[in-house]
Amino acid sequence: MTDIKTFRELQSEATEWRRYLHENPELDYRLENTARYVAEKLASFGINHIETRIAETGLVALIQGKGGVGPTIGLRADMDALPIVEASNKPWSSKVPGNMHACGHDGHTAMLLGAAKHLATTRNFKGTVALIFQPAEEVELPSGALKMVQEGIMDRFGISKVFGMHITPGVDIGKFSICPGPIMGSQDDFDIIVKGKGGHAAHPHRTVDPVVIGAQIVLGLQALVSRRTDPLKSLVVSITKLNAAQAYNVIPDRVEISGTVRTLEPTLRDFAELEIPAVARGIAQGFGADIEFKYMRSVPATVNHPEETKTAMSAARKLVGDSCVNDSPRVSMGGEDFSYMLEARPGAYILVGNGPTAACHNPAFDFDDDALPYGIGYWVKLVEEILGREADVCLAER
Repeated sequence: MTDIKTFRELQSEATEWRRYLHENPELDYRLENTARYVAEKLASFGINHIETRIAETGLVALIQGKGGVGPTIGLRADMDALPIVEASNKPWSSKVPGNMHACGHDGHTAMLLGAAKHLATTRNFKGTVALIFQPAEEVELPSGALKMVQEGIMDRFGISKVFGMHITPGVDIGKFSICPGPIMGSQDDFDIIVKGKGGHAAHPHRTVDPVVIGAQIVLGLQALVSRRTDPLKSLVVSITKLNAAQAYNVIPDRVEISGTVRTLEPTLRDFAELEIPAVARGIAQGFGADIEFKYMRSVPATVNHPEETKTAMSAARKLVGDSCVNDSPRVSMGGEDFSYMLEARPGAYILVGNGPTAACHNPAFDFDDDALPYGIGYWVKLVEEILGREADVCLAER
């Protein structure tokens, strides 16, 4: 049986991959260099079934076990960076001005590459491992996971179960967190245009001031959470953009308000889409104005399937022990497009500690390379957990 020492032997090489990716970040679907680099590494491991140009720059590689025919499980890593100016001051900081790996996707990719090298060498399982390298996780509509699912990767490669992973700053390296059911929230976005009557700021009585009306709408929307929903259920409505006039002495004709909705409950997505415009329109009309409204559904909640979560827990515990696996973590309201893959197939999404680093999406963030062996090891243990026992039976029969 493999233990963490086995995977630490891969750390030096995986660190080189990770830092190369960190120095050369690419955005959304424009991952030409990243995808080429990943494909070349996979081929160097002796993996001969690599399909590229899936969802533009995504790829899927297959590793067949030596135990013979069996099920196919998918392991997913996201590859894209963010449009952020890096401030980590590391020797391997981004060489691309305005782009950086601020969410650990460089580490996710390196961990799956490390697992690929180990699995391609040993192949001690029955069935097939599908390595899914996904573009555009940070893109909302359509995101990379949605596009890969829409292009039929689950049926095309016969994937029966699918698993994802993400690092977590602030959690000790070597610790994992996972739970059945929702583990991350859905994400929807909305735009409100308040249409009033502009004029001179010295004569507000001659206007229908959309700035004042917009301020009332911002406050009014908070009551949807505090007074219109069950306090034991999670709903977040955050206003993130306000655009009005550009001069001190002008009351504008319109104000633009934008925000995001996060929840774990599908019914609360429906509630928000219906009630946000109702509240905004009611307030606006009370002042003699009106609104335009647009609601954009993005990723659904990331919901772990019960049986697959048990399997993922077992794999993590066999790697690091029971005490290092938190089975009741705080659920995040951040969005994750792996949710689309979990809607298409049963599976589970696990969080792995990244130590006391800056938060994700922070300019000072950097992946901690000491976490690499744990991500690699988890993937291998997961394959052993699902496909390894079937291989043992098959090889014993031979």
